[in-house]
Amino acid sequence: MTALTLKPAAAAGQRADVIVVGVAKGAKGPVVASGAEVVDKAFGGKLAAVLEALGASGGEGETTKLPAADGLKAPVVLAVGLGGVPEKDEAYDGDALRRAAGAAARVLTGTTKAVFALPADGPDAVAAIAEGAALGGYSFDAYKENGDDDAKGPLAEAVLAVEKPRDKATKAALERATAVAEEVNRSRDLVNTPPNDLTPEAFAAVASAAAKEHGIKVQVLDEKALAKGGFGGILGVGAGSDAPPRLVKLAYSHPKAKKSLAFVGKGITYDSGGISLKPAGHNETMKCDMAGAAAVFAAVVAAARLGLEVNVTGWLALAENMPSGGATRPGDVLRMYSGKTVEVLNTDAEGRLVLADALWKASEAKPDAIVDVATLTGAMVLALGKRTFGIMANDDAFRTSIHEIAEEVGEPSWPMPLPADLKKGMDSPTADIANMGERMGGGLVAGLFLQEFVGEGITWAHLDIAGPAFNEGGPFGYTPKGGTGSAVRTLVRLAERTAAGDLG
Repeated sequence: MTALTLKPAAAAGQRADVIVVGVAKGAKGPVVASGAEVVDKAFGGKLAAVLEALGASGGEGETTKLPAADGLKAPVVLAVGLGGVPEKDEAYDGDALRRAAGAAARVLTGTTKAVFALPADGPDAVAAIAEGAALGGYSFDAYKENGDDDAKGPLAEAVLAVEKPRDKATKAALERATAVAEEVNRSRDLVNTPPNDLTPEAFAAVASAAAKEHGIKVQVLDEKALAKGGFGGILGVGAGSDAPPRLVKLAYSHPKAKKSLAFVGKGITYDSGGISLKPAGHNETMKCDMAGAAAVFAAVVAAARLGLEVNVTGWLALAENMPSGGATRPGDVLRMYSGKTVEVLNTDAEGRLVLADALWKASEAKPDAIVDVATLTGAMVLALGKRTFGIMANDDAFRTSIHEIAEEVGEPSWPMPLPADLKKGMDSPTADIANMGERMGGGLVAGLFLQEFVGEGITWAHLDIAGPAFNEGGPFGYTPKGGTGSAVRTLVRLAERTAAGDLG
């Protein structure tokens, strides 16, 4: 990952490959943002005019390279757009800084050292710039040969030019941003790993190694333990694969913790649809169907690295959904870990089955709240698009809190309802409930199904990240092509707020 360091504001004049400055979109043309004073001075105070002559407007995410002026020790200046100029006495929005730093880092792939002379007005701004640079500089090159033109590697070092680099709060902000970004990138790596190398067993091994490194207790239930425990949902989904399923428990605890959270992640390491096989054109990206488990894993590790005063347990429900002779069939009935029976009407509605077992298991410890994360339904993508995840909950205040947290950290989300009338569509003449209901409102039906497996009296929320978990289009801001790390930052901030006593 891109190394992040702090230097005094005058660092804009130090040796580097490039200096990054911010430019905003003013009413009469581009406006050079604060932090770039040293660079603007080298251009005789006419940097904005030069950028305008080159066609720059300051629009969000816009990047413009130009030769550095005499007196600067870097050969290139990179101007990155911040969007609109803030109102008087207001600072730049944190996510605008994050996106700008990310866009710059993406342009600088393969660069050794860049100085970021962006508006770092306080610890929050420093954290946003650092996070953006680390996330935008991400690249996944593990499967590319050395020397491949596409395997340039991330920006090696980002130097943040700030007013008070030794300030305790500023240093803490950088440390937090580094830890969170590294864990987001860890989850991206997992999502991008080919499914032949990331089986449920392999994922469990990765989680176990990281848990031991960071002092997190880990327990892995293999197929024999799952059978003995009666985890019919996880076993039913994994029945068609030669790679058996796993349920992984990661438990981080703090001696001063007063609250507890449980995060549950859908970890379908590859989803063919099972017997209800996906149509052509829908299989190629199904390695990303474990993005929820990757987010939960990364969030628990981040909580441990940050030493948060809250107990956080992560449950990774891992299985591969394949169509073999031993696979679960439409019409089969599974007895879940809760004891409830489920008629499987569609084997491609498998994520809710593994989550149901994990949710009930997580409920046994009676945490203060449970949040599950899953690439659960195509219906949610149809409803909210590819950049926004849906939030459902059994508590309106909790749903609102998570929505506010997600927006705060820059993860677009939207509160969704759980209409009681849709539950009737899951009535089964054979079992307690069916895994499918009405086609219209399918994302909400999935949420209603999951709610059936949450322990009584436990606050719960469901994040359907099917849209933003995997970016099939071009990169933007600090978001790369491929795995995005969606929901990691929301879960971490939720844990931080809970530790501070602000759980909704």
